[in-house]
Amino acid sequence: MTLKRTAPLVLVTVAALSMSACAESERDSDNGDAGSSDVKDTFTFGAAGAPELFDPLYATDGETFRVTRQIHSGLLGIKPGTADVQPELAESWEPSEDGLSWTFTLRQGVTFSDGEPFDAEAVCYNLDRMYNQKGAGQQAAEYWTYFFGTFSDDPDGSLYESCEAQDDTHAVINVTRNTSSFPTILSLDSFSIQSPKALEEGDANNVQAQGEGFTYPDYSMNPVGIGPYKLQGYDEANKTVTLVANESYYGEQPKTKNLVFKIIPDESTRRQELQAGSIDGYDLPNPVDWKGLEDAGNTVEIRPAFNILYMGLNPEKNPKLKDLKVRQAIAYALNREQMVKTQLPEGAQVASQFIPEAVAGYNSELQPYPYDPEKAKQLLQEAGAEGMTLTFAFPTEVSRPYMPDPQKIHAAFAKDLEAVGIKVDQVSKPWNGGYLDDVSANGAYDAWLLGWTGDYNAADNFLGTFFSDLKGNDFHTSVMPWGSTLATDLKDADAVVDEGEREAAYQDINKRIAEEYLPGIPVSHSPPALVTSGKVEGLTASPLTAETFDTVTVGK
Repeated sequence: MTLKRTAPLVLVTVAALSMSACAESERDSDNGDAGSSDVKDTFTFGAAGAPELFDPLYATDGETFRVTRQIHSGLLGIKPGTADVQPELAESWEPSEDGLSWTFTLRQGVTFSDGEPFDAEAVCYNLDRMYNQKGAGQQAAEYWTYFFGTFSDDPDGSLYESCEAQDDTHAVINVTRNTSSFPTILSLDSFSIQSPKALEEGDANNVQAQGEGFTYPDYSMNPVGIGPYKLQGYDEANKTVTLVANESYYGEQPKTKNLVFKIIPDESTRRQELQAGSIDGYDLPNPVDWKGLEDAGNTVEIRPAFNILYMGLNPEKNPKLKDLKVRQAIAYALNREQMVKTQLPEGAQVASQFIPEAVAGYNSELQPYPYDPEKAKQLLQEAGAEGMTLTFAFPTEVSRPYMPDPQKIHAAFAKDLEAVGIKVDQVSKPWNGGYLDDVSANGAYDAWLLGWTGDYNAADNFLGTFFSDLKGNDFHTSVMPWGSTLATDLKDADAVVDEGEREAAYQDINKRIAEEYLPGIPVSHSPPALVTSGKVEGLTASPLTAETFDTVTVGK
């Protein structure tokens, strides 16, 4: 997710992992292959953009998280190659009987890269630091707001309540309500545990508003974490970020001593540099290049599709969209199967609902609306909406796993809509030039293309993101007679403790969204790829696009 904004891998439900204690990690302490004469001491990755900073609390974009993920560790982690929670700095965790207090048993003998000890006091210091953000810091800490709600100056809206250090190895985190997202959200990069001493000395919370953005303290460019790497330097002139192995890392030492992120915004240039050998890999190669890259001796790792592309609809902007028949007509008008076949990579599927199949709560009985332009025309006639106009927007200057070429997808759908008599006013805007604000905060369009890659394996991370008033509602469902019912049902389903009951609740919600509400059109799920040189070994692709690179070796 970006906030405003191999073989198939097995994904299991988060709830079972969250509600049970977890086993010890299998990491050990040898020195890996870094000294081998058969491998290079540097792995160079072609990044699509520059990191904004290195304090993950204030990060909001994937390119920043790609770097901070190598430097920091959280209480919980994600098992490589899956979306499953596993132990990281916490060896195990147990809820109280009411599910509102969670006791985390911590690893012993762990230190931050500055030599400071990791213990329960450090855990509580970090969580309290996040909770006690003030002013611009609250605006910058978007992930905290999204997942935990409010801050200490408004405790009634906060999921987080407090943290207590029972002793050095046991931290108790108290929450205000039951939710399927806790403690799973502690695996997110934003909530990594950092050195309290370094945070304090670096005045880490001193965030200031500047225009539409922020200025950050020196600490944000000099982080101290517990990850396998630590930051050596960021050369803005040469557009490179260099990390070096953290010799005090508690786990196995990285296989490659140096990790370099070379910032190359243009995808075709990244491909050329891979072919020239100046980088060893990059993310999201264009699907049309997959075969050529493989034929040239590279490895294309295809991740499972853990995302959704959708057409959003705004009934507040265009009152005709309040009629279910009009929304159904749009669904019948779109030739989604043809779009998937011609514009998305092998393995992409037409979506029947707003969550991918791997997520608990997916309703396997639902089928996508079929392509039926005659049915679409009939419904428009019955609704008295023949010849209606739709302001339909798409983003420019962006490529997403679920939307590799937004303009082409938009063009195909605009043609479909016009074929059934809907007039289309085409609108486009740069992704980072106001498009997301126009979609969410401004509600500027009747219809738009957008999507989502899940942060973790829970239905609430998809449905709650789209339709819950607590998290912002791009679809403006509050103006619909069923809007409050949907918001309440989503909140209630998220709070169900029993895994089977919660899954059934979400299956029922998905059925009603598809058949009774249809607030937008789920379009497709698309598997994103990652490409590396044939000399690279040990990289495990993540369905969350959240790879770590400490297991990678590069042959000479």
